[in-house]
Amino acid sequence: MHEANLIFAWVWIAVGLLAGAVQGLGFHREEWMGGYASWRRRLTRLGHIAFLGTAIINLAFAFTVRLFDVSHALLACISPMLIIGAVAMPAVCYLSAWRMPFRHFFAIPVLALIGAVGLFAYVLLAGATGTSP
Repeated sequence: MHEANLIFAWVWIAVGLLAGAVQGLGFHREEWMGGYASWRRRLTRLGHIAFLGTAIINLAFAFTVRLFDVSHALLACISPMLIIGAVAMPAVCYLSAWRMPFRHFFAIPVLALIGAVGLFAYVLLAGATGTSP
C-alpha cells in the first residue's frame, strides 16, 4: 500500500521538475503570462511547487509507515487520499490559472490532504499511546 505512495512520489518529483523547466522557459520575460504578480503566473508557480510539496508528503508517509512498521486499517484510506490530493492540487492550480472559476475546486485537494494527514496523525498517536481506535 505505502509502496504506491513511494513510487508515486518519485514520479511526481520528476513531473514537478519538468513542469518547472517548461515554465522556466518564459520566466525571463517581464510580461510573461501577464507579469510576475498576475493570477495566471502565480497559479502556475503554485502548481509547479504543488507537485514537489505533495510528493514530499507522500514520501514522508511511505517512509514513516515502513520505519515504524505501521499497520492499521485506516492506511487503506490514507494512502489513496494522499495520492488524490497530490494529483488534484496541481491540477486545480493549472486549471485555475487557465479559468479563474476552477478555484472553487481547491476544496478537493485541500480536504483530501488535510483528511489524510489528520488520519495518519491519529494512527501514529494511537500507536504511540498503545490505545486502539
